Amino acid sequence: MRAPTPLADPRPRWAAAAVAALLPLSLFAAPAHAEPVAEDTAADLRADLDEILDDPSVADAGVVVLDPVTGEELYSRDAGTPYVPASNMKLFTSAAALEVLGTDRTFATEAVIPARYGRPRVVEDVYLVGGGDPTLTAADIDALAADVAASGVRVVKGDVVADDTWFDDERLVDDWWPEDEPYAYSAQISALTVAHGDRFDTGVTEVTVTAAAQGGAPTVDLGAAEGYMELDNRAVTGEPGSGNTLAVDRPVGTNTIVVTGSIPQGAAPVAVLRTVDEPAALAGHLFEQALEEHGVTVRGGTEQGEVPADLNTRVVADHTSAELSEILVPFMKFSNNGHAEMLIKAIGRETAGEGTWEAGRAGVAEAVAGLGVDTEGVVFHDGSGLSRTDRVTASAVTGLLSAARGADWFPVWEASLPVAGVTDPFVGGTLRNRMAGTAAQGVVSAKTGTMSGVSGLSGYVPGTDGGDGLVFSVVNNGHTGPAPIAVQDAVAVRLAEHLGHGAALRTQGARVPEGAPGAETGELECSWELTC
Repeated sequence: MRAPTPLADPRPRWAAAAVAALLPLSLFAAPAHAEPVAEDTAADLRADLDEILDDPSVADAGVVVLDPVTGEELYSRDAGTPYVPASNMKLFTSAAALEVLGTDRTFATEAVIPARYGRPRVVEDVYLVGGGDPTLTAADIDALAADVAASGVRVVKGDVVADDTWFDDERLVDDWWPEDEPYAYSAQISALTVAHGDRFDTGVTEVTVTAAAQGGAPTVDLGAAEGYMELDNRAVTGEPGSGNTLAVDRPVGTNTIVVTGSIPQGAAPVAVLRTVDEPAALAGHLFEQALEEHGVTVRGGTEQGEVPADLNTRVVADHTSAELSEILVPFMKFSNNGHAEMLIKAIGRETAGEGTWEAGRAGVAEAVAGLGVDTEGVVFHDGSGLSRTDRVTASAVTGLLSAARGADWFPVWEASLPVAGVTDPFVGGTLRNRMAGTAAQGVVSAKTGTMSGVSGLSGYVPGTDGGDGLVFSVVNNGHTGPAPIAVQDAVAVRLAEHLGHGAALRTQGARVPEGAPGAETGELECSWELTC
């Protein structure tokens, strides 16, 4: 049996970034400046924040700036108004997961066969049983197959059975938009799913389209789902230098990748992530392939099911995930929706014995309330914030940020937040391209959130002397143009300046600079292919 393997071990780049993420934020701070500045008062701060938030791009906004030690609100605007949070909802989900499951929680995946004396060479079926691991990779599945072969099994007379019944069979939240289903941010949720790449996107495959000769059909590689998904390739290769009009889709209700449009001859291959139907079945498909490659003949095929309750079984291979403290890094740094929803169901399984959204939501609400957070006006409908039924208030968000500081898991949680302007994606995450060259760079750690008409930024601004600093939340709703990211950044920068970080860098007053990082992007945080 395999002991837990830290995610960092096979990934040296990850290891360096993960260590950096755990270092004090002050090590990343902008260089100190010797030039003296005038004393900055709370009244100055409030006046400047008012001016920043009067920007016409803001629309509706709930804003709170809080001293977490005294509980004093240095600034407040519509603090108790419920707003759609987008991925700021992940603050509640992640905190509840740490509170309920613990930082050292791991998730197991097992290969199970009917029990027999000795080392059976022939078995009826082999079961791949998922336990909610959001970081299970194709390589991990291959290792499980190798262990099955090493146990002596040579023939499976029946089927490979993919068992994901540790969670229920509800794959998508009831109010997620159907048109989002092909995209990685809206992947189906299963207790047995394959994670892709070093960001561990679940329930997806990487589709690569390569141009052919002019007039010919481009080559389409379905990645891990080759042989599992169907392909409908209607695309053509255009003349060199022509426009790229490729579209890669998975129509709702199908397990078919449809490729249309044109790719220029000689153009670089185009690679995109697309969701699969029934992630557990894909995991079973990969497991069957791996068994064959390791010398185990499977006479049947792959099906979904569960280990019969009355079957006497034996575990012949298992894989244990890294601890939740490590999983939190790709989850929060890259705002991974699939991880959030799997953790919601894991919370439900832990608190109520049911791997469902209903039980998980109740578990989150109870955990957050247990931390002392006032959740009036807060609605938990999913774990990721993709649901537009979710609601938070800026007061509840800052209440959570403040209360979390007293939890034993706080250092892990704080380190999982994106850090402003740090280009290493495993530290900067969704803030890696924001606030660079300002007083907030390497100082502010915060959770982002962006959907159409919804945007947010909530987190921490530490003191320059290692003091307690401030917590803040800005939740924007109702804007019809690009998200007011530059306004949020200006708020965070102003708070960093107020606490004395890089004070000499402040030359623009309260004005939101034109072309500030992120100001021009209206992209959704929930698209891994864009800016996360």
